[in-house]
Amino acid sequence: MDGAGHEVVNRVILPDDIDQLSTQIKTWCDSGKVDIVLTTGGTGLSSRDVMPEVTRALIDLEIPGMAEAMRAESLKVTKMAMISRAVSGVRGTTLIINLPGSTSGVRDNLGVVLPVIEHAVEVLQDRQAGDHPI
Repeated sequence: MDGAGHEVVNRVILPDDIDQLSTQIKTWCDSGKVDIVLTTGGTGLSSRDVMPEVTRALIDLEIPGMAEAMRAESLKVTKMAMISRAVSGVRGTTLIINLPGSTSGVRDNLGVVLPVIEHAVEVLQDRQAGDHPI
């Protein structure tokens, strides 16, 4: 994200624990200082993959188009994208996006949503001016 004109202000590695993940994401979102929370991993089918459940429990509204677009683009690379349960949504004025756990998956999926992130945050924070970007 740094290379895309955004600043990474914090990075935390946590275990696949619902309470720890929820607490950290709530802290960031509710601080009023974080525009976007990106999570990596925990979106698959194993018993420890809890990120979609954590995210859904925290968000005020879901943005299914972002997750759908990431899956659609990922299907061009791997059939395993069909079993991704990634979720995107909003808590307050913070955008939350679940990304896969692999480095290439993060890069590919972030590339899909990056073009709309700035506009999404501007709209969420009532800072959008002018027309919608194309």
